[in-house]
Amino acid sequence: MENRGLLFIPDISGFTQFVNQTDIEHSRLIIQELLEILINANQIGLEVSEVEGDAILFYKFGGSPSLEELYKQVERMFMEFHRNLSIYDLTRFCQCKACGSAANLSLKVITHYGEFTGYNVKHFNKLIGKDVIVAHQLLKNEIDQHEYWLVTKNVLMDEHPADLKEWMRWMSSIKKTETGDIPFHYTQLAPLKNQLPPLPLLQLELKDKVKIFSLTRDYDAEIIHLFHASGDVKYRSQWQEGVKEVTDVNHFLPRVGMRSRRVFENGDSVVYASSYSFTWEHIEFSETDEDKKNSIYFILEKLSDNKTRLTIDYYIQRNTWREFSFKLGKKKRIEKGWRMSMEKLQDVVSRIKLPDRE
Repeated sequence: MENRGLLFIPDISGFTQFVNQTDIEHSRLIIQELLEILINANQIGLEVSEVEGDAILFYKFGGSPSLEELYKQVERMFMEFHRNLSIYDLTRFCQCKACGSAANLSLKVITHYGEFTGYNVKHFNKLIGKDVIVAHQLLKNEIDQHEYWLVTKNVLMDEHPADLKEWMRWMSSIKKTETGDIPFHYTQLAPLKNQLPPLPLLQLELKDKVKIFSLTRDYDAEIIHLFHASGDVKYRSQWQEGVKEVTDVNHFLPRVGMRSRRVFENGDSVVYASSYSFTWEHIEFSETDEDKKNSIYFILEKLSDNKTRLTIDYYIQRNTWREFSFKLGKKKRIEKGWRMSMEKLQDVVSRIKLPDRE
């Protein structure tokens, strides 16, 4: 069995402070999503040994890839990591400490080449060897900034790495350990954030719509409490009439653009979170079906500290014949369903626990 190979560790910087100072439930979901993004950004055939809290231990047996090939992998992971953080910060629903501070997280990458081997513990492939220890020792160093790519001399063809980009500047340092000094080179990755493409403008709302009905109800709840109960899809089957379950959710936390499938007795419907606006006194968000035939707007207004008004406005795509047939055949049934849903929502509000706020 091959016993030499590459060790590649992307590590989320700021993780400890992020977890210690924020709501554990949402911080867990944010980190989980970021780690999955890093795994999905793997383009050079790396294998995952294990996820280590805020880091992933990748490996690849055989000869070391070139420095340029490694850089392209580092660049892709770094860019995907920050692109997703930027999009989430722009589109997120939640105002808790974890969601509000997620954009401050960053990434560093350790690359080392050496001797190691694997062994199986049930379905886990663990790595063992002195160079596995070396790679982990390098995660703790004296580099001031926390957005960098670190390479050891074992990875390099030459004594000093080449500047692969105009902005790239390599620096040298040494990690002192009980078993000896470990020399390495590193370069900052922060300039890559200047190359992030503009964030996409999501066009998910109905452009031309007509309101079919509007329902209003007051709740004995804080506005944020009611917002989480009504806006988080994980609670939807507990109060929306006819919804058996919500599946195929493409994000762990609600945001504009989030896609989910609502399963009903007689079929299902794919829905997008299509808009969102927030103040501490007024919150509004909408959901639009995949075919852009109808939209539902949820408007929350703070009446007092423990009293909130929810208005649900139901729209369909403007079309004279469709408006006529909808009002004739569906309006009464759908309006009744949403009225019943609003009654059931009070019970959900009284049971859920909120994440810590900013």
